[in-house]
Amino acid sequence: MRRVVVVVCALLLVTSCGWGGGADGDSGRLPGAPTGVTAAAGSASTVHVMWNALPDGSGIRAYEVYRGTTKVGEVPGSQHMVDVTRLKPATVYVFTVRARGGDGSLGPRSREVRATTPEAVATDRSAPTRPAHPAGRAVSSRAVQLSWRASTDDRAVASYDIYQGGARIHSVGGNQTATVVTGLRPGTRYVFTVRARDAADNLSPASAAVPLGTPGTDDGRATAPTGFTAGSHEKDGAYYLDLAWDPPHADGVITEYEIQLDAGTTTSLVWGGTPPKGRSASSFYVGRDHGAVHHVRLRARLPDGTWGGWSARRTVTTGA
Repeated sequence: MRRVVVVVCALLLVTSCGWGGGADGDSGRLPGAPTGVTAAAGSASTVHVMWNALPDGSGIRAYEVYRGTTKVGEVPGSQHMVDVTRLKPATVYVFTVRARGGDGSLGPRSREVRATTPEAVATDRSAPTRPAHPAGRAVSSRAVQLSWRASTDDRAVASYDIYQGGARIHSVGGNQTATVVTGLRPGTRYVFTVRARDAADNLSPASAAVPLGTPGTDDGRATAPTGFTAGSHEKDGAYYLDLAWDPPHADGVITEYEIQLDAGTTTSLVWGGTPPKGRSASSFYVGRDHGAVHHVRLRARLPDGTWGGWSARRTVTTGA
C-alpha cells in the first residue's frame, strides 16, 4: 500500500494533544470557572495543562489559557488539554483557564496551578528506560485507568506520554505512574502504550501494549465524515481531485484524515496547524489521463487515537 503524506504547515505557540470543533452555543449566561485544572512539565520547554469540561449545554465556544496574566492560547470548546510550548528551563510558571461562552462573554479564571520546568541538559542524548509492567482496566464506558512501573534516566524523567495505536493522546508528569484516560468511545477496543520523556526531549522505547475494551455500545455518534463530495479540475494538462466534507462530531479536534483512492491507494492528510473550522476541503494530483475513472472515500483519525468510519464512496471522472 502506497502512502503519501500531505502536510499543511502552520506555526503554533500552543500545540494540542487532542483537537475538535468548538460549541458555538448562544447562551447568554456567563460561563463558570473551569475546574480540575492541572499542569505538569513535559520537558524543559513545555508544560501540559488539562482541565475538566464544563457541563453539556453550557454553550462553551472556547477556552483561554493564561500564563500568569498573559494569554498564551485559545482552544476550541471541546478541547480540554493543551501543551504550552516555548517556555524557559528551570522556571516556575502559573497557569489559569477561562471559558468563553457562545455570545463571546468570558467567565472567571480557574484556580491557579503551578508547574516548574526542569533544567535543560543540552548534551543529554540518553533516553529513559522503557516503562515496565503496564496494566489497565476500564473504569467506565468512556474512561480507562492505566499504570506502569517508573522508568529511570541518567538525569530524570520529565513526563510520560500515553499512546493509543500510533497517536499520542495524553501526558502526565514524570512523578506519576498512573493516570485515567477519558474521552473514549463505548464498546471500543483500544491498545495503549507508554513512553517516558526526559528534559532534553529524549523518548524511551514504548512499553508493552495494554489492550483494553470499554463496556457498552456506541452511543450513536457518527464517526464518518458527512456531506462528502468529490469533483475534478484540470490545470496545465494535469488533473486534480477536489474533495470537500463535514468533519464528524468528536470530543476534540481532528487533525488527520486517511483518503482511499481506487483499489487501496491511501493518502494521509495531516493539518500541521489549526484545522479549518466547519467544512473542510482538499485537492491532490491524480495524473494526466482525460476520462480516467476514480473511486474515493475518506475517514478521520479521532481524538482517542482510533479511526472513525469511512465516508460514502464517490466516483469521479477526470475532465467530466
